Amino acid sequence: MGLLLGTVGQGAMAAKFFVYQLPDGSRVISDRPIYKSTHKLVSSRRGAEGTGQLAASRYKQRPSALNELESLIRQVSQRHSMDVALVKAVIHTESYFKIEAKSRVGASGLMQLMPATAKIYGVDDIYDPAQNLEAGVKHLRYLINKYDNNLKHALAAYNAGEKAVYFYKGVPPYEETQNYVQKVLHFHDYYKRVY
Repeated sequence: MGLLLGTVGQGAMAAKFFVYQLPDGSRVISDRPIYKSTHKLVSSRRGAEGTGQLAASRYKQRPSALNELESLIRQVSQRHSMDVALVKAVIHTESYFKIEAKSRVGASGLMQLMPATAKIYGVDDIYDPAQNLEAGVKHLRYLINKYDNNLKHALAAYNAGEKAVYFYKGVPPYEETQNYVQKVLHFHDYYKRVY
């Protein structure tokens, strides 16, 4: 262990900024090393210059799957008076626009619907983009209304469930949920500016 830290650590220990890539392609900046198998080190630097650009570089190109889904996303979003950029941000965070996406906990499709949520909204085929979007956008609209347009609470409930938001009276102290909320807000801003 000491030898490993000695060889890997000397350059890394001098660095003050670290850029990691997560499995979904998103990138995060940290002021300390992250030793998780889900975080792949992209760069370590002594100064902050260029770090933000490096972290954002994964998203300079429009996801190719979005080209095929753009019209459907707009139609469903408008039908439910939803911000198109927000819907895109949720889809980007949940599945990176992959229709066949499935999580380790059983959430599926573009908006990563859990089977119980899909059932509530009458989804027959969870991998059908139109059905998945319709249910996911309806559910998101419901949560935004429930939390009086408090976007952070609505997104936290979308990720962790309404009970968790109720219990903690806001965004739960779960690392995954807190990261999720920040990521969706980041992409919301991104899609407002870019598309």
